[in-house]
Amino acid sequence: MATHSITLTVNGAKEQVDVASNWTLLQLLRDRLALTGTKNGCSAGECGACTVLLNGEPVNSCLVLAVEADGANVVTVEGLAHDGQLDPLQQAFIDEGAVQCGFCTPGMLLSARALLTRNPHPSEREIRQALVGNLCRCTGYARIVRAVQKAAG
Repeated sequence: MATHSITLTVNGAKEQVDVASNWTLLQLLRDRLALTGTKNGCSAGECGACTVLLNGEPVNSCLVLAVEADGANVVTVEGLAHDGQLDPLQQAFIDEGAVQCGFCTPGMLLSARALLTRNPHPSEREIRQALVGNLCRCTGYARIVRAVQKAAG
């Protein structure tokens, strides 16, 4: 299998790595960079557990080849907190009890962060639309929506 040397910025840190042609961004993040907050749910782009921000946009990292991220800026759930302080969205998830089993939480947080960056005061409908690609098996959607509303202020 051919390998490629790529350079990308992950959570503010520049990374240069060699990856196989068939590696996904998800594999790179979890297996090479040990950023295990990004979850492997379905490997088919259906559940959103592997959502990361790629140049500010939420993507299913299981569907993006690692080589496609060459030169890109990637943010994972590990990159939301700064200087030991949770992102206000993370704190809102805690305050509203929006974390149940936690498997969907990283993807939900990143999809919601992308929304709040684009639109700091979304309606409930806009929040639900932004999270449509993220599945919660615990059916915690009401609390998740409330958490995003709380973070929006």
